Amino acid sequence: MKKFFTKDFWQLPEFMHDKHLRVLALITVFVTVICVILAFSTNIILGYVSVILALIMIVVAYVTLKTITEDTTEYISDLSYRIKRGEQDALIKMPIGILFYDKANLIEWINPYMQRYFGKQEVLGKPLLEVDAQLYDQVKNYQGKGKEIEVKLHDRSYSLIIQKDIHAIYLMDVTKYAKIRQRYEDTRVVVGQIFLDNYDEVTSAMNDKDISNLGNFVTNALSDWAREFGIYLKRVDEDHFFILTYAKTLAVLEEEKFKILDEVRKWTSKQNSPVTLSVGIAYGGSDLTKLAKLSQNNLDLALGRGGDQVVVKAVEGQARFYGGKTNPMEKRTRVRARMISQALTELMHQADQIFVMGHKHPDMDSLGACLGIRRIAAMNGKQCWIVLDKEDVHSDIERLLTELEQYPNIKGSIITPEMALEKATKDSLLIMADHSKPSMAIAPDLYEALKNRVMVIDHHRRGEEFPDNPILVYIEPYASSTCELITELFEYQSKDSEPINKIEATAMLTGIIIDTQSFAIRTGTRTFDAASYLRSVGADLAMARHFMKENVTSYMQRNHLVERTEFNDGIAICCGEEERIYDPVIAAQVADSLLNVSGVEASFVITKRASGKIGISARSNGTKNVQVIMEEMGGGGHLSNAATQIEDTTIAAAKKQLLAILAKEQENKE
Repeated sequence: MKKFFTKDFWQLPEFMHDKHLRVLALITVFVTVICVILAFSTNIILGYVSVILALIMIVVAYVTLKTITEDTTEYISDLSYRIKRGEQDALIKMPIGILFYDKANLIEWINPYMQRYFGKQEVLGKPLLEVDAQLYDQVKNYQGKGKEIEVKLHDRSYSLIIQKDIHAIYLMDVTKYAKIRQRYEDTRVVVGQIFLDNYDEVTSAMNDKDISNLGNFVTNALSDWAREFGIYLKRVDEDHFFILTYAKTLAVLEEEKFKILDEVRKWTSKQNSPVTLSVGIAYGGSDLTKLAKLSQNNLDLALGRGGDQVVVKAVEGQARFYGGKTNPMEKRTRVRARMISQALTELMHQADQIFVMGHKHPDMDSLGACLGIRRIAAMNGKQCWIVLDKEDVHSDIERLLTELEQYPNIKGSIITPEMALEKATKDSLLIMADHSKPSMAIAPDLYEALKNRVMVIDHHRRGEEFPDNPILVYIEPYASSTCELITELFEYQSKDSEPINKIEATAMLTGIIIDTQSFAIRTGTRTFDAASYLRSVGADLAMARHFMKENVTSYMQRNHLVERTEFNDGIAICCGEEERIYDPVIAAQVADSLLNVSGVEASFVITKRASGKIGISARSNGTKNVQVIMEEMGGGGHLSNAATQIEDTTIAAAKKQLLAILAKEQENKE
């Protein structure tokens, strides 16, 4: 009876603390009371029976629910204990290394799996840097990024997660899966094409025996090379091979810089039959058709850059170049010039009008080439507009424009980019002269409007940036200048039309003289032939010298830059003052003049431009490929004449980057 009156007895049982159960109990009691009242109102005996039954039912329900609650509570308690113990066991035994460290990077706790990583050494309380420098560097580099990364530690691969908020490191060994992935990457298919650049030219003057010997050597050399590296090689034509290999092999070939190029070139040169190879290689995709097409595009790029080189490019990635160290002048033939001249004539007849434009900051070669193309268009009875921004020209171009005042027809054909865009129609033809990069065009909007009706005539090596669908391409990296290429086209034009006049011939000859530094570099027999032709049709050397004169300011600026030049191991590097703006033409002239110094093989002039960019003008006497160097810095050009412009940097930083590239190049040679 004492228990009946205790406070604990009358407290709500644990299962009645639930709100929903309390509501259900009240409803049940209410319904029971109503039923008892109805029973009493009907029959008093039935009422007493109902009361007894209701009490029995309530007691049974109470005892049952209490028993279930106690059993459930006991089960939950047991389950919670087992879960907690399981968590502790998992934390200790799970195959993931766990490490906790404090703010001072001292190791506070590790699980047994993490101890396996450290071996038998004692690590608790020690700095992470002292225990494992590699792991410390990874934690330092990726701390706070909050995502899983894969790292290489002690020749094994690990999945690393760092929780900065609780100072925890999770390390899981994924070496097995990393090896599977690496094997997959190593065995991805690589498709390539090899072309003998000048096979037809070399064999045209050879007898059958020598042709057979040359073909056998090249085939055997390529076969031995393919066998050494496990490459499938198939000869498609006399001068065309197809190769199939894996990405792992490609990595080895790139590491050795495709030495097969040098081997073939050296042996054939000794036999007085110099043959060079151009190779286009594609990888990084599963569609073999797309890879084959990309390999052909890469081969075209290698040929467009002058041949004797390899172009390697992934389906999604930047092209990498190997070779391209030679400057074989004699690869060009007049047959190609005749074919281009005829094709150009047909394109002009199909167009309603022609637009020709050079590159930004035009030089005499650029504008001279435009004048030459305008004359070819006139010979074919077509209107040709020269697109020029007169606000962005150097003193030599200003002098030429002044002389053109005496030639109203030519002067009236020179229009601004805005006027050209208004005149352009879907049937117009756009010719890009002395450049092949749309970003360098004087009128980028005009290019966008006529990008499906574009022809390229250039003497610079082709780069990655190139018009998407040019209808005709005439790129000859072995030519001295674009004016030389245009001059050769006149020979195959109609003789009945009005010939090239004095001012046009003089402008084109001036372009050749400037680009060859008065016929000192990049000059072949074809260059002299072109100059001789221009002289015969009225080119005036006195006027050419007048165009090339510089004003006092330019002369003083040029001398100022020359005084700041440093010479070292055949390299001349000239750096302008950090905050002083220099004319890009002056910088180019300084780079040219530095080659006249005894022992200088290459020159680099680094100056700040009006646009705020840092420009580098690079020149070479042919022994060093400055185009490859400038391409690494985001530019391009020719083997012995290249340049680049770099944003958001300083002259000192640009010089440091250039020196690093030159040092790396020297190491590769050694």
